[in-house]
Amino acid sequence: MFIPDNIYYEKEIENYELGKELLEKYSNIPKIIIDSHNNIEEMRKKENSEFPKMKRNLIIGVRKTHKFVENHKVSDYLVPYTSSGCTAMCLYCYLVCNYNKCAYLRLFVNRKQMMQKIKKVANNSEKELTFEIGSNSDLILENTITGNLEWTIKEFSNMQKGYLTFPTKFDMVDSICKIKHNNRIIIRMSVNPEKIINQIELGTSRLKNRIEAINKLKQAGYKVGILIAPVVLIDNWKEEYEGLVKYLSESLSEDVKKDVFFEIIFMTYSYVHRMINGEAFPNAINLYNQDLMTGRGRGKYMYKKNIREEGEEFFKEILNRYFPENKIVYIV
Repeated sequence: MFIPDNIYYEKEIENYELGKELLEKYSNIPKIIIDSHNNIEEMRKKENSEFPKMKRNLIIGVRKTHKFVENHKVSDYLVPYTSSGCTAMCLYCYLVCNYNKCAYLRLFVNRKQMMQKIKKVANNSEKELTFEIGSNSDLILENTITGNLEWTIKEFSNMQKGYLTFPTKFDMVDSICKIKHNNRIIIRMSVNPEKIINQIELGTSRLKNRIEAINKLKQAGYKVGILIAPVVLIDNWKEEYEGLVKYLSESLSEDVKKDVFFEIIFMTYSYVHRMINGEAFPNAINLYNQDLMTGRGRGKYMYKKNIREEGEEFFKEILNRYFPENKIVYIV
């Protein structure tokens, strides 16, 4: 369980059951009352080199933004939910683009309000909708602190319409494998070659443990997917990723392989990443490669078109070879 160095919290959380529970749970941790979880001045003023230490803090507040964003990949809507940020330190984390060095874990205690809106939208729709509730955080990780994912699955299991989905890089799934879910939850495990996990996805679960978690989730009746994401074009990347796909084919259960689906996402990077990583992780891999990358909007980078196309064809070929019956939902 994550034990924070400090807790910053909005006074309003004391009006919520979960807020009271968290304050009691961490009664021995130093606490600082803040006006807004979105604007902690002392955090904003810290140097980039302090980024890992900043990740050791926990921020608790009330989510004010509840706007659903249309999505057309594996969900119909991206939904602001019970957390944002993370305790892990993946060197490419897209949340850093949004929050800069303040991409630490923030928890929101008004979960009933958020769940009520999801249920209302689902029930009022003429068709089955899928809601992505993990686009801003990792709910498996968050669950070890709040129990929110267990609560969410129980709350949604009585629904007759709608699905919830989220991705994860963590393997702590035992508690949700015991919960009735009514086939309304879709869990997608993000994987990468072990070399990338060890050197770039700092603070996340090992590949072997992630695969074991996928098998457990399928055995518990969950629908599961696999994200190969983000694809990072390190040296010998084709050998690394073919080795990954081969390992998946050898290690996933037969039940998983019957209907697992794949998502392929190529890494995007940014000037903000370069500045923070250069100071906070001076000995880490430099993910910026000017020979492979090109600009993508203000301060962002993506792999060049011809390189991306080569990568897309590569993944189509190896997945067709090792998983000929399984669908690639999209490649971006």
